[in-house]
Amino acid sequence: MTKKFFDLTVIKHPFKTVFILLLGVIFLGYYSTKLEIDASSETLLLDDDKDLQFARKVSKLYYNPDFLLVTYSPKKDLLHDETLEELKRLSEELTQIENIASITSILNVPLLQSPVQKLTKLVDNIRTLENSNPDKKLVKEEFLTSEIYKNTLVSSNFKTTALVLNLKENKEYFEFIDKRKKLLDKQRTNSLSEEEKHQLTKIQKEFKLFRDKQREENSQTIEEIRTVIAKYQNNASLFLGGVNMIADDIITFVKNDLVIYGSTLVLLLILILWVIFRQMIWITLPLLICVLSVVSTTGALGFFAWEVTVISSNFIALQLIITISIVLHLIVRYRELSSIYPNSSQYKLVINTILSKLNPSFFAIITTIAGFGSLVLSGIQPVKNLGWMMSTGIAISLVISFIVFPAILILIKKVKSPKESNFKLKTIALSKYLVEFHGKKIIFTSIIVVVFALTGASKLIVENSFINYFKESTQIYKGMKVIDESLGGTTPLDVVITFKEEEKQEVKASTDSFGFDSFEDEFAIDKSSEEYWFTRDKLNVILRVHNYLESIDEIGKVQSLATLLKIGKTLNEGKELDSFTLALLYKKLPEEYKKIILSPYINIENNQARITTRIIDSNPDLRRDELLKRINSELPAVINSSSVEFRLSNLMVLYNNMLQSLFDSQIKTLGFVVVILFVMFLILFKSFKIATIAILANIVPISIIFGIMGWLTIPLDIMTITIAAISIGIGVDDTIHYIHRFQEEYKKDHNYMEAMKRSHESIGYAMTYTSLVVIVGFCILVLSNLIPTIYFGLLTVIVMATILSSALLLLPKLLILLKPYGNKKARSI
Repeated sequence: MTKKFFDLTVIKHPFKTVFILLLGVIFLGYYSTKLEIDASSETLLLDDDKDLQFARKVSKLYYNPDFLLVTYSPKKDLLHDETLEELKRLSEELTQIENIASITSILNVPLLQSPVQKLTKLVDNIRTLENSNPDKKLVKEEFLTSEIYKNTLVSSNFKTTALVLNLKENKEYFEFIDKRKKLLDKQRTNSLSEEEKHQLTKIQKEFKLFRDKQREENSQTIEEIRTVIAKYQNNASLFLGGVNMIADDIITFVKNDLVIYGSTLVLLLILILWVIFRQMIWITLPLLICVLSVVSTTGALGFFAWEVTVISSNFIALQLIITISIVLHLIVRYRELSSIYPNSSQYKLVINTILSKLNPSFFAIITTIAGFGSLVLSGIQPVKNLGWMMSTGIAISLVISFIVFPAILILIKKVKSPKESNFKLKTIALSKYLVEFHGKKIIFTSIIVVVFALTGASKLIVENSFINYFKESTQIYKGMKVIDESLGGTTPLDVVITFKEEEKQEVKASTDSFGFDSFEDEFAIDKSSEEYWFTRDKLNVILRVHNYLESIDEIGKVQSLATLLKIGKTLNEGKELDSFTLALLYKKLPEEYKKIILSPYINIENNQARITTRIIDSNPDLRRDELLKRINSELPAVINSSSVEFRLSNLMVLYNNMLQSLFDSQIKTLGFVVVILFVMFLILFKSFKIATIAILANIVPISIIFGIMGWLTIPLDIMTITIAAISIGIGVDDTIHYIHRFQEEYKKDHNYMEAMKRSHESIGYAMTYTSLVVIVGFCILVLSNLIPTIYFGLLTVIVMATILSSALLLLPKLLILLKPYGNKKARSI
């Protein structure tokens, strides 16, 4: 039936078949222009994460603007007149950028201790470097010792300062998020009405357009900032940092990687194909099929609106590698038949090539799709999309390869193939020798590999270090390193404290104990809620939590209401600040300064306090999940109150949730994939013993990746955690093709050893060629600016080389040892 299909379509009407195919490719090619890249923090979050909803709620309750950070390290002293003048000019230029609402710097922050002033005077006379002429020695001392400014606004060596660029508030974004969340929640419970379904579709389209517009504006803002700071590089070292900048730079890196992967891989393919075959048809035909497959796949991604992220940025490389693997098997088989049957017609050579390779290629592709399909079960949308992307792309590659290859060949003259391969590898001869004479050593080595893998897997860690995502030579790495080491850390982590209603019962006793002094006589304060909120019990809880967080080595800068309390004691002549004083500051302090020292840390209406911290991302001993668990377990004893609740929040928590979810889902689905592959092997080979051999031949080499990562302490992150599923998908092809060929060869003389030798001499070369292409293809990932991508490439190269070794050594040895086809008497041929 398959032969009839090809006879009546591709073989009989090659021009029409190719023309119809090209129409489809052109249609998809239009949508390939709509392919988009998304590297925002949203792509790394779990949509149904309760911590995400809590973090969004917290961001609304506290003054918490999006910001970018410019680090400024002048050649002259930080408080030198020329330095301050240049900082002023820099600030003025940056303020002109449309999306920047305000700038916080050493020029305009309140000087509370230069010299120390009484609080009664401070409220009405807040001094800054801009509006006064303070003693610079006192200013330096304040910046270096103040709980508000040290290690956040200035570095401990006083050589670097930060300009905080507060971006304009984006209320529309949160409105979209809220509307979409309500409808998505209903969708998850299958309670959406028809009208609400239309609303959800409309909102998602509108949000996408809004987000794309925001992304362009954000990119333009970052470009304008970089243009401004470039003017000041002669007299200082400046770097730009911030979450928005990281996302923008990653998009640039991904775009560059896509171009580099595609162009470099094409050049390498041309070189490899020429070295192997030395015939122009075997260079142009594979490249044509690859181009058609990639264009069609990118078009499908654009059509389904699957966006490319940092996780799926290597999809073009994967697509090209898998496509060329399919085509190489067809080429090698065609050349083999041409060499064996030199007098056969082109029709017979083409149809026999297609028929002999369709079955193993189909099952190889199905198993590859199963490997990538496991990613669809992940809870992270970009990982799901990678699974759908590659499953779609692989299916497209199979269809195009088995249409274009026979159609083109049937249109041209028969391609003469030399009896001897143009490119002989000693690998095949060595493999045959080892299987025949050193089988026990192969089995023993395989056992050693499994032991190595199991012991290494026990040492695996799951981490997500942003600073280690980039090469040390990149500006983004340098900027993040300065911020991380000199200005208090990178990744934000919040502790949100909620005081229960019972707390109010203690207010009267607390306020009565303060009494009235000359401070109250000077300022008459209304009996408002603010006055009664700042109780001693609340302040003590905040102080204890603040001090506890400061004691943790992995945490950099800690800021909260306790920061003001510590400074206030100095300003209040060594006495603790009471509730009346704090209420006065809360009510009378100018808004611009309240946003710096109060509004980010308390929310009286919701009876909450927030303690903000930043994690030192470059700390080699940092284990994020362990740190969060430790804080959660130790804080109850620190708080020591049944009327106080706490919750950790912000990016540290959200990204850790994402990684843990990804790890759990991948480990679980890996077992699921192995079971699915076993079932496929049973269907394909109709033998439990052969299916078991096939699974063992794949599990052993793939397990080595966990051993290497564990022993070398390479963390599992958003990129490396997908290697196992991808490797199973790609690597299982060799197993299927080899067993299929071994089966054919065994039928000739029922001699396992001779069948192995003939299989190596035929399919062995095709496997080696395809593996060589895959290995070289993944090697180009080292050109990326993203370290996880480099790790992904190198580790996959190791896995693919190990899989080839297993297919040429362990697999044939198991077939010979276990004799799955019976032990029939060998006959001569």
